Amino acid sequence: MNHYFTDNRHLAQNRKEITFRFSCFTCRFITDNGVFCKDHVDAGSQLLLETIERHGPLGERVLDLGCGYGAIGIVLKKLYPNSAVTMAEINPRSLELAQENAQRNEVEVRCVHSDVYSGVEGNTFTDIVTNPPIRAGKDVVYRMFDEAYAHLEAGGRLWVVIRKQQGAPSAKKRIHETFQNCEILARSKGYYILFAQKLDKLTVD
Repeated sequence: MNHYFTDNRHLAQNRKEITFRFSCFTCRFITDNGVFCKDHVDAGSQLLLETIERHGPLGERVLDLGCGYGAIGIVLKKLYPNSAVTMAEINPRSLELAQENAQRNEVEVRCVHSDVYSGVEGNTFTDIVTNPPIRAGKDVVYRMFDEAYAHLEAGGRLWVVIRKQQGAPSAKKRIHETFQNCEILARSKGYYILFAQKLDKLTVD
């Protein structure tokens, strides 16, 4: 079976354009077979963007981890043009679309092929934003959470969208174990927005 987080460039193409209106601007994205949510920007990503806009702004260096065809990272760059946005993705087809969509929407972002954080080693960020690939399995998703700490600068923030039925309560617990803090910023239609911050000093219970 082919998944959106694997190399599926052998799949037949079925490129299409979708329109996404957010805040005061409109984005147009090219999607294709073998990418996550190819027919529309999913409700979880929309809630994540709305929550970030409400609680932002973001910092100087932003990582969109598991960026898919680029919707979240591109919108964030439009919202916060002074932030340097890196979009990381393991699926080559999705990454190619992310690069193309960034050009189509006239934003300058950095796109990197990355297995979790492998493509951004040595870099730290003020914010890591992710709509994690749940179907990749708990081990992969928890690596995204656990290793975020080392890739955030002091005071850096992790923003996660995840469905309750796909493990939001256990994800919150896992993030709290690493960061010693994690809160729910928003809930809607079964989606949770989880938020954690890298504190200068962790306390010991």
